Amino acid sequence: MHCPFCQHDDTRVIDSRLSEDGSTVRRRRECPACGARFNTHETAELKLPAIVKHDGRREAFDEAKLRAGLELALHKRPVAADAVDRVLAGIVDALRRSGEREVPARRIGEWVMEALRPLDQVAYVRFASVYRRFEDVQAFREEIERLERDIPVLEGKQLPLLDAGSGPGPARRKP
Repeated sequence: MHCPFCQHDDTRVIDSRLSEDGSTVRRRRECPACGARFNTHETAELKLPAIVKHDGRREAFDEAKLRAGLELALHKRPVAADAVDRVLAGIVDALRRSGEREVPARRIGEWVMEALRPLDQVAYVRFASVYRRFEDVQAFREEIERLERDIPVLEGKQLPLLDAGSGPGPARRKP
């Protein structure tokens, strides 16, 4: 490895350590020419399938883009960052295990919704509204009703999506 300070063409490793999750190796290096020390980080480079968009375009899988979509759906929701990391790791693992060269974006969207449904119902509806391109309030209502039928409210973890007496119009207060 070249020294980033003097461009000497050889540096030596003086220390190596694994990250907590074991996915990265941090190496402390020293340049014999100028004596400068610096860190490098080594990760495995895995070839993931290309993503086929709904219009037929193909693009490389972008974990940062998927993370941004998840974080947008989870904005101001009480979900820990490590839960988001687990969802991302699960989707990347599913892509890797698929063994396919190309995966439709639709399948990734379904995987995200499967992961969000038990994690946070509001985030699930937010993501589904964009993913399924809801056109009106009725589409939201139908998705919420389907969600409430399929998965009961997690006791003590989440609030109900709709109050029992809610319907069209503003919420009414009891006198």
